[in-house]
Amino acid sequence: MIKKLVIFGVGLIGGSLAMSLKKANYCNTIIGCSRSVESLQKAQELGVIDDYTLDPIEAVNGADMILLAVPMGAMGSVLQSIKGHVEADAVVTDAGSAKASVVAAAREVFGEIPPYFVPAHPIAGREKSGVEAAIVDLYVDHKVIVTPLPETDAAAEQRVIAMWQATGADVESMEVEKHDQVLAATSHLPHVLAYSLVDTLSHSDASDAIFHYAAGGFRDFTRIASSDPVMWRDICLENRDAILASMEEFQANLQILHQQVSDADSDGIMETFTHAKAVRDDYMKKQST
Repeated sequence: MIKKLVIFGVGLIGGSLAMSLKKANYCNTIIGCSRSVESLQKAQELGVIDDYTLDPIEAVNGADMILLAVPMGAMGSVLQSIKGHVEADAVVTDAGSAKASVVAAAREVFGEIPPYFVPAHPIAGREKSGVEAAIVDLYVDHKVIVTPLPETDAAAEQRVIAMWQATGADVESMEVEKHDQVLAATSHLPHVLAYSLVDTLSHSDASDAIFHYAAGGFRDFTRIASSDPVMWRDICLENRDAILASMEEFQANLQILHQQVSDADSDGIMETFTHAKAVRDDYMKKQST
């Protein structure tokens, strides 16, 4: 049970957590904090948070759980703003999509990793952003990855795990470096590709016709290109090395397929497509069980 939860950045991720914890009666008070009073007022009007403040020090006063759900590039500044003001029994966690950069920011701000700091990442989202997009069941049956460090207090880790479990999420632990590599391949690369495809087609001489006749396949593949550009710009910068590695691997395989099509290599194309279909079908089967 959380007495006072402070959420820095009450958007889709933070807002959905707040709604879920309220439904589960897992939190007494939820306070929002950000630089935008308009978004905080909207969050309160929607009943997502109980109150808000623009003052980080006031926000964390008396808080026993603090969540950073701000863009990746803002993690360090938020940590700096609450340095020296975190209660002795409080836990600080985050919802960032790249963990190494968050850990680096914490180490830079505090000089070391505080035992109460528990990096985490809920693997759930929508192409919509902002508190208006928050939904109460966003995390149900979705994974949340906790990436504790050697310095992390075990009790603090368990409190973060329990918070996310209260939302209906499936919580797993993973090393920071492995997390960033896996997410670069499964989440960051698909977003990069979706953005790039839409951008490429928009600059085509036939773009009007392309978008006029685009149907279900185009909508399905490019849905995530409607995600928040600021968030994904920050992710690309903060998890740059892992994303570049995934992009290079994809480019190498795309070049192979390019050559197969160029050579009219029917068997090669068929082998590539058949293998991809089998892998995805197996993945979907496991998701449904």
